[in-house]
Amino acid sequence: MVEGTMGSHHKEGSTKMSKHSMVCAGIDTAKHKLDVALEGRSETLQVDNTADGHMALSAWLRQHWVERVGIEASGGYEQEVVAQLRRDGFVVVVFQPAQVRAYARFLLQRAKNDKIDAGLIAACTAATKKIHAPPDPRLAPFAEHLTLVEQITDDIARLKNRRESCRDPRIRGFWKAEIARCNKLLRIELKALAAAIRQHRDLAERLDLILSVDGVGLRTAVAILVRMPEIGRITREQAASLAGLAPFDDDSAEHEGVRHIAGGRERLRGSLYAAALPAAMRWNPQLMALLRQKAVDLRQCGGRAWNAVGHRSAGLDRDQSQVRSQLALIAWMAKLRDGALASRAAFAAA
Repeated sequence: MVEGTMGSHHKEGSTKMSKHSMVCAGIDTAKHKLDVALEGRSETLQVDNTADGHMALSAWLRQHWVERVGIEASGGYEQEVVAQLRRDGFVVVVFQPAQVRAYARFLLQRAKNDKIDAGLIAACTAATKKIHAPPDPRLAPFAEHLTLVEQITDDIARLKNRRESCRDPRIRGFWKAEIARCNKLLRIELKALAAAIRQHRDLAERLDLILSVDGVGLRTAVAILVRMPEIGRITREQAASLAGLAPFDDDSAEHEGVRHIAGGRERLRGSLYAAALPAAMRWNPQLMALLRQKAVDLRQCGGRAWNAVGHRSAGLDRDQSQVRSQLALIAWMAKLRDGALASRAAFAAA
Protein backbone atom coordinates (compact mmCIF):
# COMPACT_ATOMS: atom_id res chain seq x y z
CA MET A 1 0.00 0.00 0.00
CA VAL A 2 1.02 3.55 -0.65
CA GLU A 3 1.05 5.64 2.48
CA GLY A 4 0.80 9.41 2.78
CA THR A 5 1.26 11.38 5.96
CA MET A 6 -0.56 14.56 6.79
CA GLY A 7 0.00 16.49 10.00
CA SER A 8 0.37 19.86 11.70
CA HIS A 9 2.79 21.10 14.32
CA HIS A 10 1.83 23.43 17.15
CA LYS A 11 3.49 24.84 20.25
CA GLU A 12 1.36 22.60 22.40
CA GLY A 13 2.69 19.54 20.66
CA SER A 14 2.15 17.76 17.39
CA THR A 15 -0.46 15.52 15.88
CA LYS A 16 -0.01 13.13 12.98
CA MET A 17 -2.63 11.50 10.81
CA SER A 18 -1.85 8.68 8.42
CA LYS A 19 -3.90 8.14 5.35
CA HIS A 20 -3.79 4.81 3.56
CA SER A 21 -4.66 4.78 -0.12
CA MET A 22 -4.11 2.67 -3.21
CA VAL A 23 -2.94 4.39 -6.37
CA CYS A 24 -4.98 3.24 -9.35
CA ALA A 25 -4.40 3.87 -13.05
CA GLY A 26 -6.68 3.57 -16.05
CA ILE A 27 -5.64 2.75 -19.61
CA ASP A 28 -7.63 3.61 -22.72
CA THR A 29 -6.50 1.21 -25.45
CA ALA A 30 -6.25 1.83 -29.17
CA LYS A 31 -4.54 -0.16 -31.90
CA HIS A 32 -1.43 1.99 -31.97
CA LYS A 33 -1.34 3.88 -28.65
CA LEU A 34 -2.26 3.76 -24.99
CA ASP A 35 -3.57 6.72 -22.97
CA VAL A 36 -2.96 6.44 -19.22
CA ALA A 37 -4.37 8.44 -16.30
CA LEU A 38 -4.11 8.21 -12.52
CA GLU A 39 -7.22 8.23 -10.37
CA GLY A 40 -7.64 11.56 -8.61
CA ARG A 41 -4.46 13.04 -10.08
CA SER A 42 -3.52 15.22 -13.03
CA GLU A 43 -0.62 13.13 -14.34
CA THR A 44 -1.20 11.45 -17.71
CA LEU A 45 0.88 9.47 -20.16
CA GLN A 46 0.61 8.38 -23.78
CA VAL A 47 2.79 5.55 -25.14
CA ASP A 48 2.83 3.37 -28.22
CA ASN A 49 0.99 0.07 -27.98
CA THR A 50 4.21 -1.84 -28.62
CA ALA A 51 6.64 -3.86 -26.54
CA ASP A 52 8.82 -0.79 -25.97
CA GLY A 53 5.77 1.26 -25.06
CA HIS A 54 4.68 -1.37 -22.56
CA MET A 55 8.07 -1.27 -20.86
CA ALA A 56 7.92 2.53 -20.64
CA LEU A 57 4.40 2.29 -19.24
CA SER A 58 5.47 -0.21 -16.57
CA ALA A 59 8.34 2.05 -15.49
CA TRP A 60 6.04 5.10 -15.32
CA LEU A 61 3.50 3.20 -13.22
CA ARG A 62 6.21 2.12 -10.78
CA GLN A 63 7.46 5.69 -10.57
CA HIS A 64 3.99 6.78 -9.45
CA TRP A 65 3.55 3.87 -7.00
CA VAL A 66 0.61 2.40 -8.90
CA GLU A 67 -0.62 -0.96 -7.60
CA ARG A 68 -3.85 -1.55 -9.52
CA VAL A 69 -4.40 -0.92 -13.23
CA GLY A 70 -7.73 -0.96 -15.04
CA ILE A 71 -8.09 -1.45 -18.77
CA GLU A 72 -11.07 -1.88 -21.07
CA ALA A 73 -11.29 -4.92 -23.36
CA SER A 74 -10.77 -3.54 -26.86
CA GLY A 75 -10.97 -6.27 -29.44
CA GLY A 76 -7.75 -7.94 -28.34
CA TYR A 77 -5.54 -4.84 -28.59
CA GLU A 78 -5.26 -4.88 -24.80
CA GLN A 79 -4.00 -8.44 -24.43
CA GLU A 80 -0.26 -7.86 -24.83
CA VAL A 81 -0.09 -4.94 -22.41
CA VAL A 82 -2.24 -6.82 -19.88
CA ALA A 83 0.10 -9.81 -20.02
CA GLN A 84 3.17 -7.57 -19.63
CA LEU A 85 1.77 -5.65 -16.67
CA ARG A 86 0.81 -8.86 -14.89
CA ARG A 87 4.29 -10.23 -15.43
CA ASP A 88 5.61 -7.03 -13.90
CA GLY A 89 3.55 -7.61 -10.76
CA PHE A 90 0.65 -5.20 -11.21
CA VAL A 91 -2.94 -6.12 -10.35
CA VAL A 92 -4.75 -5.71 -13.66
CA VAL A 93 -8.54 -5.45 -13.92
CA VAL A 94 -9.97 -5.98 -17.42
CA PHE A 95 -13.37 -4.32 -17.75
CA GLN A 96 -16.07 -5.09 -20.25
CA PRO A 97 -17.00 -2.02 -22.31
CA ALA A 98 -20.51 -2.19 -20.86
CA GLN A 99 -19.10 -1.78 -17.34
CA VAL A 100 -17.20 1.39 -18.26
CA ARG A 101 -20.19 2.86 -20.10
CA ALA A 102 -22.45 2.11 -17.14
CA TYR A 103 -20.01 3.82 -14.76
CA ALA A 104 -19.95 6.89 -17.01
CA ARG A 105 -23.75 7.01 -16.92
CA PHE A 106 -23.66 6.68 -13.14
CA LEU A 107 -21.37 9.73 -12.99
CA LEU A 108 -23.57 11.54 -15.55
CA GLN A 109 -20.47 12.01 -17.66
CA ARG A 110 -21.14 12.77 -21.32
CA ALA A 111 -17.78 14.09 -22.54
CA LYS A 112 -15.62 11.48 -24.21
CA ASN A 113 -12.10 11.38 -25.59
CA ASP A 114 -9.09 9.16 -25.02
CA LYS A 115 -7.74 11.07 -22.00
CA ILE A 116 -11.18 11.38 -20.42
CA ASP A 117 -11.81 7.68 -20.96
CA ALA A 118 -8.50 6.80 -19.29
CA GLY A 119 -9.48 8.88 -16.25
CA LEU A 120 -12.91 7.24 -16.19
CA ILE A 121 -11.36 3.77 -16.26
CA ALA A 122 -9.02 4.79 -13.43
CA ALA A 123 -11.99 5.90 -11.32
CA CYS A 124 -13.84 2.69 -12.16
CA THR A 125 -10.76 0.70 -11.11
CA ALA A 126 -10.56 2.49 -7.77
CA ALA A 127 -14.25 1.84 -7.14
CA THR A 128 -13.98 -1.88 -7.83
CA LYS A 129 -14.40 -3.89 -4.64
CA LYS A 130 -14.01 -7.47 -5.85
CA ILE A 131 -10.94 -8.40 -7.86
CA HIS A 132 -11.03 -11.78 -9.57
CA ALA A 133 -7.91 -13.87 -9.94
CA PRO A 134 -6.29 -13.55 -13.39
CA PRO A 135 -7.04 -16.37 -15.83
CA ASP A 136 -4.60 -19.22 -16.32
CA PRO A 137 -2.07 -17.84 -18.83
CA ARG A 138 -1.75 -21.30 -20.39
CA LEU A 139 -5.30 -21.01 -21.75
CA ALA A 140 -4.73 -17.87 -23.85
CA PRO A 141 -3.06 -19.64 -26.81
CA PHE A 142 -5.60 -22.44 -26.55
CA ALA A 143 -8.45 -19.93 -26.77
CA GLU A 144 -6.94 -18.39 -29.91
CA HIS A 145 -6.51 -21.84 -31.44
CA LEU A 146 -10.09 -22.75 -30.53
CA THR A 147 -11.31 -19.57 -32.23
CA LEU A 148 -9.57 -20.77 -35.40
CA VAL A 149 -11.44 -24.09 -35.13
CA GLU A 150 -14.74 -22.24 -34.68
CA GLN A 151 -14.02 -19.99 -37.65
CA ILE A 152 -13.29 -22.99 -39.87
CA THR A 153 -16.62 -24.47 -38.74
CA ASP A 154 -18.37 -21.24 -39.71
CA ASP A 155 -16.65 -21.33 -43.09
CA ILE A 156 -17.92 -24.88 -43.68
CA ALA A 157 -21.49 -23.78 -42.92
CA ARG A 158 -21.19 -20.90 -45.40
CA LEU A 159 -19.74 -23.18 -48.08
CA LYS A 160 -22.63 -25.62 -47.61
CA ASN A 161 -25.12 -22.79 -48.07
CA ARG A 162 -23.39 -21.78 -51.32
CA ARG A 163 -23.45 -25.35 -52.57
CA GLU A 164 -27.15 -25.67 -51.80
CA SER A 165 -28.03 -22.56 -53.80
CA CYS A 166 -25.91 -23.53 -56.80
CA ARG A 167 -27.31 -25.44 -59.81
CA ASP A 168 -24.23 -25.62 -62.01
CA PRO A 169 -22.66 -29.12 -61.59
CA ARG A 170 -19.11 -27.81 -62.04
CA ILE A 171 -19.53 -25.08 -59.43
CA ARG A 172 -21.26 -27.49 -57.04
CA GLY A 173 -18.23 -29.75 -57.41
CA PHE A 174 -15.98 -26.83 -56.55
CA TRP A 175 -17.90 -26.09 -53.36
CA LYS A 176 -17.91 -29.79 -52.47
CA ALA A 177 -14.12 -29.91 -52.78
CA GLU A 178 -13.78 -26.78 -50.64
CA ILE A 179 -16.00 -28.31 -47.95
CA ALA A 180 -13.87 -31.47 -47.94
CA ARG A 181 -10.70 -29.39 -47.67
CA CYS A 182 -12.07 -27.40 -44.72
CA ASN A 183 -13.31 -30.56 -42.98
CA LYS A 184 -9.83 -32.06 -43.26
CA LEU A 185 -8.28 -28.86 -41.93
CA LEU A 186 -10.82 -28.82 -39.07
CA ARG A 187 -9.87 -32.34 -38.00
CA ILE A 188 -6.16 -31.52 -38.13
CA GLU A 189 -6.48 -28.33 -36.08
CA LEU A 190 -8.79 -29.87 -33.46
CA LYS A 191 -6.43 -32.81 -33.03
CA ALA A 192 -3.47 -30.44 -32.66
CA LEU A 193 -5.33 -28.35 -30.08
CA ALA A 194 -6.25 -31.40 -28.01
CA ALA A 195 -2.64 -32.62 -28.16
CA ALA A 196 -1.38 -29.24 -26.94
CA ILE A 197 -3.82 -29.29 -24.03
CA ARG A 198 -2.73 -32.80 -23.07
CA GLN A 199 0.82 -31.57 -22.59
CA HIS A 200 -0.45 -30.29 -19.22
CA ARG A 201 -1.42 -33.11 -16.89
CA ASP A 202 -4.03 -31.21 -14.89
CA LEU A 203 -5.74 -29.90 -18.01
CA ALA A 204 -5.67 -33.37 -19.57
CA GLU A 205 -7.42 -34.81 -16.52
CA ARG A 206 -10.13 -32.15 -16.66
CA LEU A 207 -10.56 -32.70 -20.39
CA ASP A 208 -11.02 -36.44 -19.87
CA LEU A 209 -13.53 -35.79 -17.10
CA ILE A 210 -15.63 -33.60 -19.38
CA LEU A 211 -15.34 -36.12 -22.22
CA SER A 212 -16.72 -38.83 -19.91
CA VAL A 213 -20.18 -37.23 -20.11
CA ASP A 214 -22.42 -38.99 -22.61
CA GLY A 215 -23.03 -36.86 -25.67
CA VAL A 216 -20.04 -34.55 -25.13
CA GLY A 217 -17.45 -34.86 -27.88
CA LEU A 218 -13.91 -33.55 -28.14
CA ARG A 219 -14.92 -30.22 -29.69
CA THR A 220 -17.43 -29.45 -26.94
CA ALA A 221 -15.12 -30.66 -24.16
CA VAL A 222 -12.32 -28.40 -25.39
CA ALA A 223 -14.72 -25.45 -25.60
CA ILE A 224 -15.88 -25.97 -22.01
CA LEU A 225 -12.35 -26.39 -20.70
CA VAL A 226 -11.01 -23.30 -22.49
CA ARG A 227 -14.04 -20.99 -22.43
CA MET A 228 -15.11 -21.72 -18.85
CA PRO A 229 -11.98 -22.49 -16.81
CA GLU A 230 -13.90 -21.63 -13.62
CA ILE A 231 -16.01 -24.76 -13.97
CA GLY A 232 -15.82 -26.92 -10.86
CA ARG A 233 -15.01 -23.95 -8.63
CA ILE A 234 -18.22 -21.94 -8.94
CA THR A 235 -21.87 -22.51 -8.13
CA ARG A 236 -24.32 -23.78 -10.72
CA GLU A 237 -26.05 -20.39 -10.74
CA GLN A 238 -22.76 -18.64 -11.51
CA ALA A 239 -21.99 -21.14 -14.26
CA ALA A 240 -25.38 -20.53 -15.85
CA SER A 241 -24.81 -16.79 -15.76
CA LEU A 242 -21.32 -17.05 -17.25
CA ALA A 243 -22.68 -19.16 -20.10
CA GLY A 244 -25.44 -16.61 -20.66
CA LEU A 245 -28.16 -19.13 -19.81
CA ALA A 246 -29.49 -17.92 -16.45
CA PRO A 247 -33.11 -16.71 -16.52
CA PHE A 248 -33.01 -13.23 -14.98
CA ASP A 249 -35.93 -11.66 -13.12
CA ASP A 250 -37.78 -8.73 -14.65
CA ASP A 251 -40.20 -7.72 -11.88
CA SER A 252 -41.29 -4.38 -10.48
CA ALA A 253 -44.14 -3.75 -8.03
CA GLU A 254 -47.14 -5.66 -9.45
CA HIS A 255 -45.41 -6.33 -12.75
CA GLU A 256 -44.13 -9.88 -13.18
CA GLY A 257 -42.07 -9.96 -16.33
CA VAL A 258 -40.84 -12.74 -18.55
CA ARG A 259 -37.59 -14.39 -17.51
CA HIS A 260 -34.96 -13.92 -20.21
CA ILE A 261 -31.41 -15.09 -20.62
CA ALA A 262 -28.89 -12.42 -21.54
CA GLY A 263 -25.18 -11.72 -21.77
CA GLY A 264 -22.63 -14.39 -21.02
CA ARG A 265 -19.96 -15.98 -23.19
CA GLU A 266 -21.36 -16.26 -26.68
CA ARG A 267 -18.83 -18.68 -28.14
CA LEU A 268 -19.23 -21.06 -25.20
CA ARG A 269 -23.01 -20.90 -25.51
CA GLY A 270 -22.82 -21.71 -29.22
CA SER A 271 -20.67 -24.78 -28.57
CA LEU A 272 -23.04 -26.00 -25.85
CA TYR A 273 -26.03 -25.47 -28.12
CA ALA A 274 -24.50 -27.50 -30.95
CA ALA A 275 -23.80 -30.40 -28.57
CA ALA A 276 -27.05 -30.24 -26.62
CA LEU A 277 -29.37 -30.87 -29.55
CA PRO A 278 -28.15 -34.41 -30.42
CA ALA A 279 -27.27 -35.23 -26.79
CA ALA A 280 -30.80 -34.56 -25.55
CA MET A 281 -32.34 -36.53 -28.39
CA ARG A 282 -30.08 -39.56 -28.74
CA TRP A 283 -26.88 -39.82 -26.72
CA ASN A 284 -27.36 -38.86 -23.08
CA PRO A 285 -29.86 -40.99 -21.11
CA GLN A 286 -30.09 -38.43 -18.31
CA LEU A 287 -30.93 -35.64 -20.73
CA MET A 288 -33.38 -37.81 -22.64
CA ALA A 289 -35.23 -38.58 -19.41
CA LEU A 290 -35.36 -34.91 -18.50
CA LEU A 291 -36.62 -34.09 -21.96
CA ARG A 292 -39.53 -36.50 -21.52
CA GLN A 293 -40.18 -35.14 -18.03
CA LYS A 294 -40.40 -31.59 -19.36
CA ALA A 295 -42.50 -32.39 -22.41
CA VAL A 296 -45.64 -30.90 -20.84
CA ASP A 297 -43.83 -27.68 -19.89
CA LEU A 298 -42.44 -27.41 -23.40
CA ARG A 299 -45.91 -27.63 -24.94
CA GLN A 300 -47.40 -25.18 -22.48
CA CYS A 301 -44.59 -22.64 -22.88
CA GLY A 302 -44.19 -22.95 -26.62
CA GLY A 303 -40.79 -24.61 -26.38
CA ARG A 304 -39.36 -21.96 -24.06
CA ALA A 305 -39.06 -23.94 -20.84
CA TRP A 306 -35.67 -25.43 -21.61
CA ASN A 307 -34.11 -22.97 -19.20
CA ALA A 308 -36.03 -24.35 -16.24
CA VAL A 309 -34.04 -27.56 -15.92
CA GLY A 310 -30.76 -26.07 -17.01
CA HIS A 311 -30.81 -23.33 -14.38
CA ARG A 312 -31.09 -25.87 -11.59
CA SER A 313 -27.81 -27.60 -12.37
CA ALA A 314 -25.76 -25.11 -14.36
CA GLY A 315 -22.50 -25.72 -12.51
CA LEU A 316 -19.92 -28.19 -11.34
CA ASP A 317 -19.06 -29.42 -7.87
CA ARG A 318 -15.64 -30.72 -6.90
CA ASP A 319 -16.97 -34.24 -6.52
CA GLN A 320 -16.36 -35.97 -9.85
CA SER A 321 -19.67 -37.84 -9.96
CA GLN A 322 -21.53 -34.56 -9.57
CA VAL A 323 -19.21 -32.92 -12.08
CA ARG A 324 -20.25 -35.43 -14.72
CA SER A 325 -23.98 -35.18 -14.11
CA GLN A 326 -24.06 -31.41 -13.76
CA LEU A 327 -21.91 -30.90 -16.85
CA ALA A 328 -24.42 -32.93 -18.82
CA LEU A 329 -27.14 -30.57 -17.62
CA ILE A 330 -25.10 -27.55 -18.68
CA ALA A 331 -24.89 -28.91 -22.21
CA TRP A 332 -28.59 -29.69 -22.30
CA MET A 333 -29.46 -26.34 -20.80
CA ALA A 334 -27.77 -24.60 -23.71
CA LYS A 335 -30.67 -25.59 -25.96
CA LEU A 336 -32.42 -22.49 -24.71
CA ARG A 337 -29.74 -20.29 -26.28
CA ASP A 338 -31.88 -17.27 -27.20
CA GLY A 339 -35.15 -18.37 -25.56
CA ALA A 340 -37.08 -17.09 -22.58
CA LEU A 341 -38.93 -18.66 -19.69
CA ALA A 342 -42.59 -17.93 -20.09
CA SER A 343 -43.71 -17.80 -16.48
CA ARG A 344 -42.56 -18.00 -12.88
CA ALA A 345 -44.76 -21.09 -12.45
CA ALA A 346 -42.90 -22.98 -15.17
CA PHE A 347 -39.57 -22.13 -13.57
CA ALA A 348 -40.78 -23.15 -10.13
CA ALA A 349 -42.02 -26.46 -11.54
CA ALA A 350 -38.48 -27.22 -12.65
